[in-house]
Amino acid sequence: MSEIAVQKINGGGSASPAVFEEVKELFERVRQRAFDLFQSRKGGPGTELNDWLTAERDLIWAPESEFVEKDGKFEIQIAVPGFDVKDMQVAATRGTLLVRAAKHKHEKGYGNFCLCEEKELFRRFEFPKPIDVDKVKANLDKGVLYITAAKAEEAKEKKVAVAAAA
Repeated sequence: MSEIAVQKINGGGSASPAVFEEVKELFERVRQRAFDLFQSRKGGPGTELNDWLTAERDLIWAPESEFVEKDGKFEIQIAVPGFDVKDMQVAATRGTLLVRAAKHKHEKGYGNFCLCEEKELFRRFEFPKPIDVDKVKANLDKGVLYITAAKAEEAKEKKVAVAAAA
């Protein structure tokens, strides 16, 4: 089992983490692809949503996953066949987990034949309760990404005695 570094985002910083910038770029590529599809069919109302969904399917792979809450933590399993640890990015905030992986492979074939394969996946998970970002762990084993995220401890109310003025 190989451990994957998790980018822990506790908030308060002004710099936008790299994975968020990459998601913005991916969103822009989807937007441009949807617009290209719209233009290729010469526009017209009523199918813009279909253009957007087709663009997403063309550019992003959202693999099968399992998300369960068990023993005070959240456990996520994602099928990521063909990806290595170096291809994976995991980022966690108190309420969200982002998983992104990209792989670009060139294989020389016979003669002038060349195979170029590009594979990109993206998954976003919203937690129903806040998590402790410092306790998020990710491991890759035999094509399955395992992520555990401990729930954040609920803040205990402090009771303060107030003396009545006489």
